[in-house]
Amino acid sequence: MIVRRFFVTVFAATLLVGACGGDPPPPPPPPQPDQDSLQAYNDSVAAAEAARRAEAERLAAERAAEAERQRQIRAARATLEEMVFFDYDMSEIRDDAEATLRAKVDILRASPQVQIRIEGHADDRGSTEYNMALGNRRAEAVRQFLVGFGLAENRFEIVSFGEGRPLEQGATESAWARNRRGQFVITAGANAINPAN
Repeated sequence: MIVRRFFVTVFAATLLVGACGGDPPPPPPPPQPDQDSLQAYNDSVAAAEAARRAEAERLAAERAAEAERQRQIRAARATLEEMVFFDYDMSEIRDDAEATLRAKVDILRASPQVQIRIEGHADDRGSTEYNMALGNRRAEAVRQFLVGFGLAENRFEIVSFGEGRPLEQGATESAWARNRRGQFVITAGANAINPAN
């Protein structure tokens, strides 16, 4: 019985010493992904990057298109506001003025909400009354030119300032030539200007 106790004690001590001493066994290595899983992951990363690049390119193209559209609208507005000039004591549309007015026609057709005030001006030679009448004839000549292309007459208001609002001061031919003009003010539809195509 003593021998048996001895072996049990030795066995228990051995177990106890074995359990308390030494390093634990290392953990098993993590499982390695299989090639199919790795390829699927790489494909998803590449697809996400391609989608991000495509979206960035789409947004950049939209911004560029909007910037170009705004540039065209500014150019159309400048065309609508471009002045025309007249010969001394005349209200007939000159050839250079005709080209300017034809460019306005295309924009006005594309922008039916736009309304314009046509202002007639004269240089300071002649009486005030005469120059008021001359400015009125000039504004009316411009309106009739535009209406002749099928634009509604009620889109155009006319007013004469005669010699009262000179563009350039002075008693020179250059100043007088600048003051004999038709001027254009957009009175409605400025936000609805469409560039002519």
